[in-house]
Amino acid sequence: MRYEKLEALLRVALDMRGSAEGFSLEEIQHSYQVSRRTAERMRDAIERVFPQMEQANPGEVPKRWRIRSGPIANLAGISTEELSALTTAALLAKRDNVADLSERLETLSAKLKSLIRPDAARRIGPDLEALMQAEGIALRPGPRIAIPNSLLEELRNAILACRKVRLRYRARGTGKLSRQLVCPYGFLYGNRHYLVAYSLSEGISNYRLFSLANIEKVDVQEAPFRRRKDFSLQEFAERSFGVFQEDALEVVWRFTPQAAADARQYLFHPTQAFENQDDGSLLVRFRAGGALEMCWHLFTWGDQVQVMAPRQLRKLVRQELEKAARAVKS
Repeated sequence: MRYEKLEALLRVALDMRGSAEGFSLEEIQHSYQVSRRTAERMRDAIERVFPQMEQANPGEVPKRWRIRSGPIANLAGISTEELSALTTAALLAKRDNVADLSERLETLSAKLKSLIRPDAARRIGPDLEALMQAEGIALRPGPRIAIPNSLLEELRNAILACRKVRLRYRARGTGKLSRQLVCPYGFLYGNRHYLVAYSLSEGISNYRLFSLANIEKVDVQEAPFRRRKDFSLQEFAERSFGVFQEDALEVVWRFTPQAAADARQYLFHPTQAFENQDDGSLLVRFRAGGALEMCWHLFTWGDQVQVMAPRQLRKLVRQELEKAARAVKS
């Protein structure tokens, strides 16, 4: 057996040990890029080594397996690279002004370090310090919007408890203050951070984005709500190029031969497809909303990109360029 197969088996066993709900064959296939038959063989091999493996959801489908206890915990060593990744994630969260997430990651890192045997810790220490220096993570310069930790904590608790929330919210464009009853579902982090929530306001009754910086107060209600099973935060985010939620557009960009190599390195959108052209240029196709955010990104490419479709995006790019030109002249 190749070492990679052994490593994959151990990782699946750790997945089963670390999940109270269990791990399904479909998840093994997706996580480790294997066929159904290979996933079944991996499950059977783990059961032979760890007889305490059990089905977590008897009588339900898809079947899920877990390992409740036993010697597997002794196999789960913590590597320098894993500690470095966790510390880097904490620094990235701090850089992007998600302070409470950064603090949680730092606390988790400290707890994991406390579980390492002293002799191993002495070996890991210098390597961890060297890796962190190599990462080169620095706090982003320039202004950042301050978001109180207490606000994030209240919203996060409401999301976990499925409690309705009344927001005191000030609109960015008008400055108008409103009070809105919502069902909070999650967060989207970017240049600005947003709460994704189902608005119960009259005439809306739909999912909306609320800028965290514009939420002045959160009142968690006693009334619960039931999360809609047909809602996926991932799918909600993928409908847009950035965070603005609009009807999806069929987008086609053409990058010049000079910019094609750089463009291939970008993930513009999860639905993107590349098409190499005979002249060395590159077509990028994807489906998403958020035309204004597309314009802002296109400007960073200068004259190395051309909007082929849709027509309304080409028109918007021209309008934004004209606005910028008038601003420079004034």
